[in-house]
Amino acid sequence: MKDKYIRFDWAIKRLLRQKANFGVLEGFLTVFLNEPITIEEILESESNQLSEDDKFNRVDIKARDSKGEIIIIEVQNTRELYYLERVLYGVAKTITEHIKLGQNYSEVKKVYSISVLYFDLGLGEDYLYHGQNTFVGVHTGDQLQIRRKEENAIVSRFPSEIFPEYILIRVNEFDKVAVTPLDEWMRYLKDGEISSDTTAPGLREACEKLKYYSMTDQERRAYDEHLNAVMIQNDVLNTAKMEGRAEGRAEGREEGRAEGRAEGRAEGRAEGRAEGRAEGREEGREEGRAEERLSNARNLKKLGVSVDIIAQATGLSREEIDALSPE
Repeated sequence: MKDKYIRFDWAIKRLLRQKANFGVLEGFLTVFLNEPITIEEILESESNQLSEDDKFNRVDIKARDSKGEIIIIEVQNTRELYYLERVLYGVAKTITEHIKLGQNYSEVKKVYSISVLYFDLGLGEDYLYHGQNTFVGVHTGDQLQIRRKEENAIVSRFPSEIFPEYILIRVNEFDKVAVTPLDEWMRYLKDGEISSDTTAPGLREACEKLKYYSMTDQERRAYDEHLNAVMIQNDVLNTAKMEGRAEGRAEGREEGRAEGRAEGRAEGRAEGRAEGRAEGREEGREEGRAEERLSNARNLKKLGVSVDIIAQATGLSREEIDALSPE
């Protein structure tokens, strides 16, 4: 029977919290943070709950980086409309939850927020995005460095070394052939596939720890129910998207027709004004020509020119010429 592996979003909440399975998480963090990471403990807080509808569905990890410094890593994986606001709130909550009242601010730990996104978040061509805080000179373009005391010495550090860093893993956008350890992890996150000869950090352990058929019947039922809930959620959201697009197209067509009618009326008014001006000018010219004929006829009549000659010269009728009175 071909091995089937448990989805990462389930494993991280249920299985990888156990110390015996830290190797999988350490490999995941090592690959995505691009430096060796050693987990100290999974931090317990009011946010680490196992309920299916847990609003703060995240795992807080206390770890050491390659320099031996303690960092706190927050892994989030739940769909939500205002996701970036939720990430910001989660980071702030992580920082405040893990510094004791009365401690010096120097005890604030660096936080990495890693979001495993099994849903679309914005527009972008990449599947992996990284962000951090920097302070850049408006006129000079240089990065501000902060002086602080460390081990009885004053050192300069960039704010990015202190402020949180954010990593967004857009699982659905990955479509490459798995070559690098990062590619192999992305393939597992997206399709649940792990190569039998993988050397990617953490994935060898995942092959042993995250086998679907190694779970008990009860665990498999719970996992299958989780997958079913995910499928239903995605189906509801996809249906909402399609309905939204259909409504959007209908509204767009109606707005387009309304705008077209409005533009048509505006164009009609503009054309009407243009035609009116043209007709007015033409009528003015015609009135001018008629007045000129009448004036010429009067002048000829004053000179005693016969009516027949005046009519021939001006185009006026005998009746019109007879009706003329001298000015």
